[in-house]
Amino acid sequence: MARFEVYGFAFMMLLVSMVVTTPYATNATITCGEVTALLTPCIPFGVLGGIVPPDCCAGIKGLNAAQNTTEDRRTACTCIQEGAARIPLIDYDRINTLGDLCGSPCPYKVYPSTDCSQVS
Repeated sequence: MARFEVYGFAFMMLLVSMVVTTPYATNATITCGEVTALLTPCIPFGVLGGIVPPDCCAGIKGLNAAQNTTEDRRTACTCIQEGAARIPLIDYDRINTLGDLCGSPCPYKVYPSTDCSQVS
């Protein structure tokens, strides 16, 4: 249980730092704060695996519905990439399966090497 508490604290710190320090794109209608709020329920699956929480799938579907423009998709990609980089032990292959597992495929894959400026 102590391991979960450590991760819980780390996740909360990640969320606070993302909301406070991540600049918002001016041309996009989606913000990093919204991306964070939608995807927070997915963090335990991204680190520990197991069963995908229903709230995670709801967030994935909400995010995909909110990415209406190329700029929205680029903003979301950048926010996910920067947020994931701050999460210890994140499994990029695992998080990139979430769209398919939730029945709402993501239009791009996010890895540390992804160039989000090329997402269309």
